[in-house]
Amino acid sequence: MARNGKRVVAPRCPLRPGEPCTLCQAFVTGPEDCQTVKLVMEDPELRELLAQRRREYNRRRRAEASS
Repeated sequence: MARNGKRVVAPRCPLRPGEPCTLCQAFVTGPEDCQTVKLVMEDPELRELLAQRRREYNRRRRAEASS
């Protein structure tokens, strides 16, 4: 986790919207060197599925915030 002033900033998992990076792969330091993230980002179909999940997650968050 990086420190930003007085706050501790936890990296977010790009594959699980809204969740922190849990370092689920061995020998990784965060999303930037995660091989699973790399594979998803390099595959057009998986990348589109991820984009769809992010849109759904963002819609739910906005709906919860407005209620």
